[in-house]
Amino acid sequence: MATTTSSPPSDTSAPARPAGRSARRRGDGRFVLACLLPALVLFVLFMVVPTVNVFRMSFYTWSGFSPDMRFVGFDNFTQLFEDAQFVRAFQNTVALLVVVTVVTMGMGLFLAAIMTRQRLRGRNFYRFVLYVPNVLSVVVIAAIFSAIYDQQNGLLNGTLRLLSLDGLQQVWLGDQGIVLWSVAIAMVWQSLGYYMVLYMSSMASIPEELYEASGLDGASPTRQFFSITLPLIWQNLRTTLTFFVMSAVNLSFVLVRAMTGGGPDGSSEVLLSYMYKQAYTNSSYGYGMAIGVVIFAFSFLVSLLVSRATRREPLQF
Repeated sequence: MATTTSSPPSDTSAPARPAGRSARRRGDGRFVLACLLPALVLFVLFMVVPTVNVFRMSFYTWSGFSPDMRFVGFDNFTQLFEDAQFVRAFQNTVALLVVVTVVTMGMGLFLAAIMTRQRLRGRNFYRFVLYVPNVLSVVVIAAIFSAIYDQQNGLLNGTLRLLSLDGLQQVWLGDQGIVLWSVAIAMVWQSLGYYMVLYMSSMASIPEELYEASGLDGASPTRQFFSITLPLIWQNLRTTLTFFVMSAVNLSFVLVRAMTGGGPDGSSEVLLSYMYKQAYTNSSYGYGMAIGVVIFAFSFLVSLLVSRATRREPLQF
C-alpha cells in the first residue's frame, strides 16, 4: 500500500514591516517639511506672488498712484512693438549681452589659463588686482568710470593729451556712437576677475599627468587648452555662461542708471532702465510691467538657448 507524504505548506506572505521604521520615516518627513516650510513661504511671498502680480498688472493701464485701474488686455504689448524707444532699448540690451559675454568669457578663460599653466611671478597679486572690482559696489564702479571718461579732467582724455593724441579725445559718455561701448567696458572690468577665479579653480583640478602626456606627444600649449582644458571644464563654463547672461541684464541697468541715465537721447537705454522710467517716472505702471514681462520672457529664452547650445556629454578624468 503506497503512502503519499505531503510537504508542509510554505508561507509565501512577505514579512511584516516593523511599525517603528514606518513611524520613524514619517517623523523624518515632517522634520524635513518643517525645515523647508519657512523658505518655501518666503519664496512664494517674495518671488511667486510679485511675479504673478507683474503679469497681472501688464494687462491694465494704471499710473501707479491713483485708485483708477482699467483693463486693456494686450494693448500694452501691442504698443511696445510700435514704441521706437523700446525697440532701441531692446537692441542695446542684446548688443551689450553679446559683446560683454564674449569678451568677459574669452578673457576670463585666457587669463585663467595663463595664471594656472604659466609660472608667473606674483600671480597671486595679479589675481587679487583683477578680482577687486567684483568686491566693489556697482555704483562705485560707475563713479570710477564716470571720472575716467570725464571730458575735461578724465584719466582717459588726459592720457591721450599726454601722448599728444588730442585727435582721439572723445566725449565718452556724451557721444551717441560710443556711449554704449563705454558702458560695456565698465561691465567687463567689473565681471572679469570673478569668472577668471572660477575658471582657475576648475583648471587647477585637472591632473598634471594629462598635460605631461600630451606634451610628450608634441602638443603645444594652445592645443592642450582646446583639447584638454576646455573640454574638462566645459560643465563649469556652461553654468557660468548661463549665470552671466542673467546677471548682465541687471548689471547693465545699474551701470546705465548711474553713469548715463539712458542718455544721450536714449542711445544707452536698456530694457530694465526703460521699464524703470515708464513705471516709476512716467506714471505708466501697467506699460512698465508689460516691459517687465518681455524681460522675463527674453531672459528665460536666452537661458534656454544657451543651455541647449552648450549641451554636450560631460568628460571625466
